[in-house]
Order: sequence, then C-alpha cells, then structure tokens
Amino acid sequence: MVIVVILAQIRLYINIFMKIKFFSFVLAELIILLPIISFTQKVYELSSPDEKTTVHIKFSETVQLEVLHNDITVVNYSTVSMDINNGIVIGAFPKIKKNKRSSADNVLVPVVPVKTKTIREHFNGIVFDMKGNYSLEFRAYDNGIAWRFLTSFKDKIKVYGEQADLEFPADSYVYFPEEEAFMSHNERYYVYEKLLDIGSDRFCSTPALVETESGVKVLITESSLIDYPGMWLKAGGDNSLRAVFPGVALKEDKKNDRDVAVSEYADYIAETIGTRSFPWRILSIGEKDADLITNQLTFLLGEKNVIEDPSWIKPGKVSWDWWNAMNLYGVDFKSGVNTESYKYYIDFASKYGIEYIIMDEGWYELGDLTKLTPDINMEEILSYAKRKNVDVILWVIWKTLWDQWDEAFAQFEKWGIKGIKVDFMQRDDQWMVNYYEKVAAECAKHKMLVDFHGAYKPAGLRRKYPNVITREGVKGLENNKWSDLETPRHDVTLPFIRMVAGPMDYTPGAMVNAQKNNFRAIYDRPMSQGTRCHQLAMYVVYESPLQMLADSPSHYYDEPECMEFLSAVPTVWDTTIVLSAKLADNIAVARRNGDDWYIGAMTDGEKDLSIDFSFLDDGKYKMEYYEDGINANRYAEDFVMEKGIVTNSDTMDIHLATGGGWAARIWKE
Repeated sequence: MVIVVILAQIRLYINIFMKIKFFSFVLAELIILLPIISFTQKVYELSSPDEKTTVHIKFSETVQLEVLHNDITVVNYSTVSMDINNGIVIGAFPKIKKNKRSSADNVLVPVVPVKTKTIREHFNGIVFDMKGNYSLEFRAYDNGIAWRFLTSFKDKIKVYGEQADLEFPADSYVYFPEEEAFMSHNERYYVYEKLLDIGSDRFCSTPALVETESGVKVLITESSLIDYPGMWLKAGGDNSLRAVFPGVALKEDKKNDRDVAVSEYADYIAETIGTRSFPWRILSIGEKDADLITNQLTFLLGEKNVIEDPSWIKPGKVSWDWWNAMNLYGVDFKSGVNTESYKYYIDFASKYGIEYIIMDEGWYELGDLTKLTPDINMEEILSYAKRKNVDVILWVIWKTLWDQWDEAFAQFEKWGIKGIKVDFMQRDDQWMVNYYEKVAAECAKHKMLVDFHGAYKPAGLRRKYPNVITREGVKGLENNKWSDLETPRHDVTLPFIRMVAGPMDYTPGAMVNAQKNNFRAIYDRPMSQGTRCHQLAMYVVYESPLQMLADSPSHYYDEPECMEFLSAVPTVWDTTIVLSAKLADNIAVARRNGDDWYIGAMTDGEKDLSIDFSFLDDGKYKMEYYEDGINANRYAEDFVMEKGIVTNSDTMDIHLATGGGWAARIWKE
C-alpha cells in the first residue's frame, strides 16, 4: 500500500521522461531542472446549480481541484492523477485539447425507492478531453461534487495507482472509520479526531466524514465501482487524506470456508480494458447535518439499471434467526436449526404480514451447499412457507457459493428461493469487486434478491442491479452479542456517514433493552443498548429495503403493541423529511409511504425535541406513537403507546430518555 502511494508521487514528476530514451545522466539533469521549468496555469470554474458550491480546476504541472461552499474553502487545492502502464501518469503536465460544459435537470424513478419515490438529477458538468488518450469529467451538484477519469486506449492497461490527495483547511476534524488491514468487514466505529493529529501510519475505509473549520461537512466516498478496487483513505500526517487501494490479488490463503485472505498483492491495483470510465470520486457536502441524510449522489452516479423488467423485486421485512440464537419458548419442540423452528418463524411472519424469513448459518453443512444438515427438510419448509405466503432467503458463504456456482443456483431456482444473503467477502480488491457484480447478475437471472454481508460499503451497484437490495458494511446490532461498544451515540452517528453511501443492514429490532450501566454482552441471550423506542425508531431512521426483525418471534409475540408498529412500518419511502439532525447527538425523520406517514427519532443523551407536523396535508390524521416511559432511564424497556389526532398546524414536544427514541405512525382519519 505504501509503495503504491510513493511510486505514484515519484512518477508524477519523472515518468513523462521515461518514454524518451535518454541516457541516464541526461535524465538526471532534466529532473534537476524540473522545479524551475515554468508551466502556464489554467483555472476553470464549475458551480453547482444553486451557485453555493464551486469547484476550481487548475491545470499546471498537475491537475488540482479546490472546492468552495458559500465562498469559503472546504477543500484546498488537491492533486488528482492516475498512474498506468509503467510510466504514463494521467494528469501529469496536462494538455487540454478541448472542454465541453453540460447541465442536467432530470427526474429519475428508482426501482427501489430508498429515500424518495423520485430523485432529482440536477448538476452542471464539464469534460476535459486531454492529449494522451484520456478525459477528466467533473460534476457539481447542490449537495456535492464528483470527478472521474475516462481513458481511450486500444489495449488493456494496468493501473498502478490513483492519486486523490485531498487537502483540507486547518482545524478540520474527521470521523475516521479506522482499519488495520485491507481484509476487513468494513464494520468500524468512528474515531473523531483533529485531522492534523491522525498520523500518516493510519488509514480508514470509506465513507469518511471531514468537519471543516467553517462547520461544513465533506463526506468522501465513491460510486460506479466496477472492475476496479475500492477506495480507502490514508492520513497524510497533515490536513490531508489520500486515496489508497488494495493491489490485484496474486495469491490467496484460504484459512477455512469463509476467510480467504490475500497473501500476495501485485504492485498494480487493476488490470482492465483500455477504453472505459473509472469510478466517480464523490465529495458530498452538508452545510447542515440534515443535508447528509437526504444526499443521494452515490445512487445518481451509479451505472443505469440493466434489469429489463425489475417488477419482481420485492422489498420487505424479514424474520431473522441468527441474532436471537433461535431462542424460542412456549413451544412443544426443541428449538434450533431444524424444520420445526423454521416453521415457527414462518408462522410468525405469516401472522404479521412479514414478507420473508432468512435461514442463516446452519442449514447446510459448511463447505458444501448441496448437503443439508440432518434436521433440515428443505422441501417441507419451502412448501409450508408457500402455503403461508412467506418467501425464503438463504444465507451462504461467498467462497462456497463460488466453488459450487452452477449447481447452487440451479438448486436455489428449483427450490424457489427468493434471495441469498452472501457473507464474509471481507475484501474489495478488483477480483472481489467483480465477484459482487457476478453475484448480482446471476441472481437477477434467477429473480433473486441479494443482501451482501461481510461487505464493503454501497458504491453504485444497487442502481445497476436493483436486486442488490441492501448490504451490511456497518457496525450493527450483532455486535451487542460480544461487545459493549455498540452505543446509542454510534447509532445516531451512522445515518450521517455510512447511510449516506446507501442502504445498511443494521438488523434492528431488539426487544431486550438495557441502559449502559446494566447492559451485558451475552452471545446466546443478546440485548441492545438504549431504550425500546430507540429500537422502534430505527425502522424509520435506518434505510434498508430489506429490513430485519432481529429478535425471537417468541419475544415479539409477547410485545403486541410493538408488533402493531413493526408489522405496519414499510421499508421503502416516497418522501423523506428531516425534522432534527445533529451528528452523533440526535436525529428525527418523517417518511411517507403512500398516504401514511411515519416518524422516527433517536438520541444519544436525554433530549427534548419539538415535532412540527406541517409536512402533513390538510385534514385530520390519526396517530399512534411510542415514547420512552417515565422510568426508561433506569429500565430501558419502559415505553408508552399513545393515540391521538394531529393536523398540519400542530407541533408536539417530545422527551427522549438517555439512548432514547420516539416512533409514530400517522394516517388519514
């Protein structure tokens, strides 16, 4: 990783001369003279449609960009380039052949409406066609900027590195999802530190969020990630974050059925076709914290949908077995990974109109998808589910699926499986990124959903393949089984960083809740930190078109009031309105599906909020709402469900306990 970065810096200044066969002493003389050679600087300006955000693109010895918001610099001049084919540095000593400006103002209709039923695509753009068979494209949106390289070489190329040295103003802070290695589930807590204090030996996955000294926030991520490794960020030891990438995997070390580590990386990061566009580099900009919640740039910059008829793609909720450790009670059979237990999950799902169940680890003998474990009768389970109008999703290890590809998919289709949860990839080198697309395409052929776990963040694939319904890549509820670090503060940080990249399978729904002083991490009897209403609110705040009910059906049967809400709450939305938002402190969101509205509010510390119902149309609405009980600061499961009438002229003061929440369902009277 370090070698790739160093080489990119050196090549930026000398590789143009390596194509000319000078003697070594002549080359040395030229390199000495480089600093005094004068280059004409050209600076182009590109502004967002609302003219609040401006990008200055400077061409001199290098290509650099500067970003201003409301005339205040939020990204200092930063160098971008790409190092290819052992000596060509795209962006070094650039020569512009021509440039073309453009603008767009379109309305897109996503197949799966995560935040809104329609999305406005509104930007100003400029494309620079450069000498050397490449182009640079920039776009400026009202809520961020993006750029990418495009090449037009006849033959395949090797990419040795890509430079995106993002320099930020002094006194900037960063929410840094720190990593230890490229092999990672990308499930991190966010280290909040002054950017200057993060040493150059530290690096993180994306998205990462920079809080500039002006208060404007800049979220760094990517989209249209195809046939290329994912982007990570290395601290510069100053006020910079620099893009780094895993190299091409040359050798692997398979430790077991799921952990396949790269044991040797190439000195190049991708080998790919010579004529193509490369991933978009995105700087999402939030003047207010609320702006991050409604940002949809990763979707807008993804490749267009390739599924000709996606009408079979069905979002919904899922009854999930693994988190609750199959803890069923009040039954006349032994619970566990067996046919009777799954029929119980199906009965629960059927009663409450839950669309799916997931059969997680244990249904097959690890290492062989063709061998069911002795207590599983798949035909009986699937026949029973069909009669109950419940669909089944199967968990699989990625490597086993790859090794048994044709046989596995043929079996899934024969069974009538509606989706797979693919787990433990833990990598985003070029081969693994391509694996994700192969899975998405194959599942689309068989009309199956995909939920990626052990996964990198969303990076545009969900637009190209909308059957990629959700993914993990988030430090979610499962961590409560073994750690006390999954705190309400983390819960109200995620929407402003990880969720900006796309849907996240946090897997909410814990019915055993505790405050920090009486929380215990118990693997087989898990609980959550924060209140019961904190968990209910997640179903509105957290975006996942395939949303888990993580706890035991037995617990849910004991909580009929909560199930009134959980059975009704949808997983996709026509409209999203942010009512309150402060990163790592609180969030309140109103979302509409059809004629019904839902509100979810979550907090870290104890807090009072005011809900303004002016988003409603005229008329009276019924409302059922769930609020923290008077003793929720001590006993986190304490809640009250109330009913009332509300209009668009009303406001309501609500009180949230420590780690608390508030949730409401609103419908026309």
